[in-house]
Amino acid sequence: MQNIIDQLTVFIAEWGLRVVAAVVILVVGRIVAGMLRKLVTKLLTKSKTDPTIISFASNMVYFLILVFTVVAALGKLGVQMTSFIAIIGAAGLAIAFAMQGSLANFAAGILILVFRPFKIGDVITAAGVTGSVKEIQIFETILATPDNIRITVPNGKIYGDVIKNISAYDTRRVDITVGIGYDSSMKKAQEILEGLCKDDDRVLTDPAPTVAVAELADCSVNFVVRPWTNKENYWPLKFDLTRKIKEAFDANGIEIPFPQQVVHMITENPAS
Repeated sequence: MQNIIDQLTVFIAEWGLRVVAAVVILVVGRIVAGMLRKLVTKLLTKSKTDPTIISFASNMVYFLILVFTVVAALGKLGVQMTSFIAIIGAAGLAIAFAMQGSLANFAAGILILVFRPFKIGDVITAAGVTGSVKEIQIFETILATPDNIRITVPNGKIYGDVIKNISAYDTRRVDITVGIGYDSSMKKAQEILEGLCKDDDRVLTDPAPTVAVAELADCSVNFVVRPWTNKENYWPLKFDLTRKIKEAFDANGIEIPFPQQVVHMITENPAS
């Protein structure tokens, strides 16, 4: 009995110290991880880094410190880390094969955060969707369409496709095509179109607006009207200019023809 008590005492003393040391490592590691996460967040916030990057970087630091802490605690308990790491590696490989799509989205999310083809608030067209960027997450990007529908797009689809950042530049060109009848005066129509662009304060003088005959179509002579404006004025200018063109053409007798087709009837003399 004395031998059993002595062995139990030695076991408790040895493993008790190991357990206490492991717990201390876990507690200290968690505290350090939290402190480093706050520090990274504070430093990146001061440098005016994108909020999405701040969240990702701080959480990644916290996760890596916790992983290191757990490994150190298990080592203190006598766990063979070589076998443990091999098991973790095998499990990670299996998970990687099962989550290829998610990993691709994760990698694409990192690339979006690093190269920043767009930012929160930009209006983009990507993966067949147009909308305002509301959130850039690690696996997906949240867009709001012009009619305020929430669209969740996997980052892999976005980064693997052509990305059109509509609001990247301060100015945009408005493109309007308008047709007049062949019997109407092209000179008068061009003067009206140029005057409408000149009279609107939202139209920029540099670069100058373009008004030109673009096509002699089947039913009409087509003009292109291409004024430049600040990006926030794009849609208001397009709508107003379209309405003003119709009103000005009506007031000056310039015809905007309907689609039409000329049919020639050939009659043959009946056989006598």
